[in-house]
Amino acid sequence: MPLHPTIAAVTDRIKARSEGPRRTYLDTMSRAAAEGPRRSHLTCGNQAHAYAAMGDDKDALVSARAPNIGIITAYNDMLSAHQPFETYPDMIREAARAAGGTAQVAGGVPAMCDGVTQGQTGMELSLFSRDVIALSAAVGLSHNVFDSAVYLGVCDKIVPGLVMAAGTFGYIPGIFMPAGPMVSGLPNDEKARVRQQFATGAISREELMAAEMASYHGPGTCTFYGTANSNQMLMEFMGLHLPGASFVNPGTPLRDALTVAATERALEITALGNDYTPVCDILDEKAFVNAMVGLMATGGSTNLVIHLPAMAKAAGVIIDLEDFSDLSAVTPLMAKVYPNGLADVNHFHAAGGLGYMIGELLNAGLLHDDTKTVAGQGLELYSQEPKLVDGKVRYQPGSGTSLNEKILRPATDPFQPQGGLTQLSGNLGRGVIKTSAVAPERHIVEAPARVFHTQEAVKDAFKAGEFTQDTIIVVRFQGPKSNGMPELHSLTPTLAVLQDRGLKVALVTDGRMSGASGKVPSAIHVCPEAADHGPISLLRDGDVVRLDATTGKIEVIGVDLSTRTPATADLSGNGTGVGRELFEVFRQNVGLAASGAGVVV
Repeated sequence: MPLHPTIAAVTDRIKARSEGPRRTYLDTMSRAAAEGPRRSHLTCGNQAHAYAAMGDDKDALVSARAPNIGIITAYNDMLSAHQPFETYPDMIREAARAAGGTAQVAGGVPAMCDGVTQGQTGMELSLFSRDVIALSAAVGLSHNVFDSAVYLGVCDKIVPGLVMAAGTFGYIPGIFMPAGPMVSGLPNDEKARVRQQFATGAISREELMAAEMASYHGPGTCTFYGTANSNQMLMEFMGLHLPGASFVNPGTPLRDALTVAATERALEITALGNDYTPVCDILDEKAFVNAMVGLMATGGSTNLVIHLPAMAKAAGVIIDLEDFSDLSAVTPLMAKVYPNGLADVNHFHAAGGLGYMIGELLNAGLLHDDTKTVAGQGLELYSQEPKLVDGKVRYQPGSGTSLNEKILRPATDPFQPQGGLTQLSGNLGRGVIKTSAVAPERHIVEAPARVFHTQEAVKDAFKAGEFTQDTIIVVRFQGPKSNGMPELHSLTPTLAVLQDRGLKVALVTDGRMSGASGKVPSAIHVCPEAADHGPISLLRDGDVVRLDATTGKIEVIGVDLSTRTPATADLSGNGTGVGRELFEVFRQNVGLAASGAGVVV
């Protein structure tokens, strides 16, 4: 199938926009690659320090003939998604030895859980942790003793931060290794129902806790389709995972076999062999277009609208909100996974999963097939399915059909003809809305505004019974400069209750919502943010605001904002407590949300 003209046009636009930065980036990578394997430039003393603790691997490391893998790990056992990584280094080292190579843990990176910090002060460090992860990975790789790298990470900011690091060290081949989702527990729609009941006081905290523990109950990624699982989708669409690796459960034979296979492949693609595949050749404009198409086709997390520009910039590629919006307009929504539907990622994977989707989108001309991947040339490889045969991963053609069209539909008969994200612009600035889980009759909301500076103030107003009419709830001073741009996910149950009471409500904010943003229309990432005196800082209670996802408009009606003075907020309390003191330099130097809210790129 010929490439869709919009896919081609957006790709060409990104190439033209990125021409200068991309050329500079590739020149830098080419010079680094020309120096050859990094270890050859170290002194004997340098190398002795690096190999001192490596036991029987010392001879292989000193000879420099066997490739050496650097492991960047985000392991901790406070994150269920990352707990399985505890055993990966030993598994990788053993597999590397068996294949004639070596492996060392190059370094660890932080990995915070947005589920733990949701609604808490620690969430104000969450977005900035992405850049800290990139910096931490860079420290590990800077020792220059690695011929390739493997990246162990899954969740919200971890994968984007690791991709930023992998792009910066793009002359080194790299493979991302997932851990897989936990097995299904309490259905996500039941969990959401219990949360709403608690928000209205209908059930006790003990009942809420029991539901939460039944939902988040074991090792692996949370099973809803939020940011973590959107990350895993991206790694396949971008060719950084082995095909079919994303959604295999932890602790299974196939999961372990995929880890071994990824280790073997990491050794094969180094500059010491005949299939040198540096990350810089994978992370090109086409890969990022494929990533955005995957995001739209699956109804993925709005957080990736922030992360993808930062990831791309690390590889000299410049993407913009208009790229997301134009691709969304031609990409069919093929999946219904919670919060867009009732199924979880295990059900999605069983129905055909990413392999089926990639095959369908390729056949529809909506993806670039001619991309380099860690598995080889061409994205078509990712329509295949891994099977365990005699203890080894073997690839077979996928089924070619969806096994449950309530969860996964063909590109020719999708759930809706357009993807799940729309750019918003108007006299209130620029932002984005996720529409894939929002009922069509709620895509337009026009109502008086209620303006708040904290999500706690919104909840207090709700408890006081102040929301009795259609309302646009504005929560400002939630951008990266104000307080690190925490997710406002804890507002979701409150807003959902108001909507279920028959009110038309919407959220407008310069902050973020969760990757699990649901059925309430939300204009998020509005920028310039209030702390930059953006138009959102000029709104007042009672102003009529119109959010129109059908036309991509966000505007205040009948008001000349130029006559107003920007509101201010006392942000002094955002700089202390729970480590916030250490992040003042981030708040002072962060970029616009629309450009990735980056500090280090």
